[in-house]
Amino acid sequence: MSVTVRIPTPLRKLTGNQSVIEIDGDTVESLIGNMEASYPGIKDRICDESGKVRRFINIYINEEDIRFLDGTGTTVKTGDRISIVPAIAGGLGDLGGPGGQGGPVSSANPDGPVCPVGSRDIG
Repeated sequence: MSVTVRIPTPLRKLTGNQSVIEIDGDTVESLIGNMEASYPGIKDRICDESGKVRRFINIYINEEDIRFLDGTGTTVKTGDRISIVPAIAGGLGDLGGPGGQGGPVSSANPDGPVCPVGSRDIG
């Protein structure tokens, strides 16, 4: 069965810059395996060494998080829309700092920290 998989920007270099791919599979696990066969290296970005979806990667089927379904054993059917969404993390800390910039505020950094958001592990 062919389903549509939306690829996040950090993983698009592995899919030839495609933002959407069509892939066959009966479960999320088989989709990931088939994606790896077509786009080598993508599974390592989505799954850890034990084959489980990395904790900072969210996978949705028709806007339902697979963590609340059957995980990678969740079945998929033709026409389903799969989204792979990397979690975004940052370190703004206390949002009560000057100008809502977040804390901590110090004499070395009177405006609070500037925290870049990155996806080093997936991209």
